[in-house]
Amino acid sequence: MKFSVAQIKRNAGYEPFAFDDQVDVSELETMNNDIRKIGSVHVSGTAMDQGDDIIFTFAIDGTMILPCARTLVDVPYPFQISATEIFTESPYEKDDSDDDIHSIDGEVLDLNPLIKENILLEVPYRVYSDDADALSRAPFEGAGWELISEDKKEQKPDPRFKKLESLLEDKKEKE
Repeated sequence: MKFSVAQIKRNAGYEPFAFDDQVDVSELETMNNDIRKIGSVHVSGTAMDQGDDIIFTFAIDGTMILPCARTLVDVPYPFQISATEIFTESPYEKDDSDDDIHSIDGEVLDLNPLIKENILLEVPYRVYSDDADALSRAPFEGAGWELISEDKKEQKPDPRFKKLESLLEDKKEKE
């Protein structure tokens, strides 16, 4: 979602510049986070020109697929985010301590990185599936691991303790 600074300044002088669009954020699936699937999200809002500042107020609506904390099955997680981002042309407000104000570099404002950042901040710590059949669809093995229940557990010795077992047998033979 890119906007021309001139377009915003021309239209936002009289009334807020409104926008409404679908934004593809599927790139978030490839990042190192819990999002398994996310398509496009709906972004709508307004931009207002106030002196050297351009203030974007927008809402992000969508659904992401996350793993269940108990069973690892896919859980759809709908979200609605309200955000406000401020861009400034003022050279005096380039203080690094205030990360909420973004400086304008060039003639185009790109909201895509800020939309992705707000979505990543919205990912919950854990989600749980409400589905009663979630346990039956849960994976029981994967790359390098397998779930062993108490029923399936066999009483065979750990191969790492084989050497210790031979020492015990030698001690019994000496007695």
